[in-house]
Amino acid sequence: MYRHLRHEGIAHTAEQLRLRVVERFPNSGLSKVAAELAEIARAAEFRAAEIVEPIAWLRNSVYTGIILLLAICTFIVVKYRPGVGDYDLSHFVQILDGAMNVAVLSGGAIFSLVTVENRVRRSRALKAAHELRAVAHVIDMHQLTKDPDRVMGATSPTEHSPNVKLTPIGLTRYLNYCTEMLSLIGKIGAYYIQDFDDPVAIEAINDLEALTTGLSQKMWQKIMIVHQSHDVTTASKKRLPRSRK
Repeated sequence: MYRHLRHEGIAHTAEQLRLRVVERFPNSGLSKVAAELAEIARAAEFRAAEIVEPIAWLRNSVYTGIILLLAICTFIVVKYRPGVGDYDLSHFVQILDGAMNVAVLSGGAIFSLVTVENRVRRSRALKAAHELRAVAHVIDMHQLTKDPDRVMGATSPTEHSPNVKLTPIGLTRYLNYCTEMLSLIGKIGAYYIQDFDDPVAIEAINDLEALTTGLSQKMWQKIMIVHQSHDVTTASKKRLPRSRK
């Protein structure tokens, strides 16, 4: 029961996160990204089914191609089969070499035909992973200018400094929402391929999760800086009355 990701849970979590972002940061760029992510989560069930969906026309074409190829090989063997009479070693080597070439080429062609459907599915999975990767980078762009030093007043703004109107608590919530969105991206990617056992697709989703984890770690470093600065400021305020006495 708890060994597979469920679409309902992912979609519900994404929608709840969207509402939380809208309530705290209305009309912000992050709220629009959260809405886009919620839409992707709602469509994840259809996207995952599309990835593993059998391609009937392609499968029938492959079967037809294999049968046609085997028929051609059979025709060649029957038409140019060696005679019953005596033949020397050179003839035997020529026949063996030709048969091996036909077998190798036919085997490669059959293997290519058999795996073409899986390659199409893999292409769908990689396209879906690429879209999620793009959303992850968009989230990272939104938090890029959210500098803890600027929010804590540790540095003076310059003429071209970004206009960041966040309190330390607001910045912490903003970065927390970003990390939750990145985590959801990883879960959606895992949901896409949980029924598609393809090494290339699995590696692509693993790379996606590594990307989102790395981006989240950068954001958690900013959160820790805010917490440490807030603790230092609070401790200084508590010591200030004592020093006056």
